[in-house]
Amino acid sequence: MVELHGGVLGGKFDHERTLAPIKPLNATQAAYIAALKTHPQTIVLGPAGTGKTWIAAAHAADLYRQRRIGRIILTRPNVPAGRSLGFFPGTLEEKFAPWAAPVVETIRERIGRGAFDIAVKNGDIEMVPFEVMRGRSWSDAFILLDEAQNATLLEMKTFLTRLGEDCTAVVNGDVSQCDLKETSGLAQVIAMIREKELPVPIVEFGADDIVRSGVCAMWVRAFAELEEA
Repeated sequence: MVELHGGVLGGKFDHERTLAPIKPLNATQAAYIAALKTHPQTIVLGPAGTGKTWIAAAHAADLYRQRRIGRIILTRPNVPAGRSLGFFPGTLEEKFAPWAAPVVETIRERIGRGAFDIAVKNGDIEMVPFEVMRGRSWSDAFILLDEAQNATLLEMKTFLTRLGEDCTAVVNGDVSQCDLKETSGLAQVIAMIREKELPVPIVEFGADDIVRSGVCAMWVRAFAELEEA
């Protein structure tokens, strides 16, 4: 369901690697890809296994590879560590890396390992925890907020007001999997978009859109039925 209201190695990308274009596997994926290509901001919702994170990461990598953006910014709320990364050893990026692993793997595959390593070293690909987001602003970038259902309303405001010129932003989440004790900030933002008819597409995947495996779809449906009961 879709709602719409109102890579550099030695200075060059590795073009020898053949990349398959991002092809939708169902109608919802097609709507999602279309929204990414035509709008600066997209909210995508749905259960695990629907490809919503992979498509965002692959699209970001392709934009970077084609030099249509200069940076890729990755972020997500840090609920499992008690909303603080200080319990883990290492730098902020090292602490944040495990949560960004699925996205990082996709980007690395799309632009090549060497290009990816140099992009990270140059700051073209950056992981930015919410703890250090205040005061930042981004332009000429693709920004992905993953697991957004675990962001508070204040965190959603902080993220959405960082976006500058020539940015493409994806807010990705599953409001049914919120780990917060308070109302999900993502759910409140969605309500705001609908109430104020803001021009932000909302793409919603369902259990029938799961492409990871039949087993994944089976368990998503089973847990959904349990939660409803």
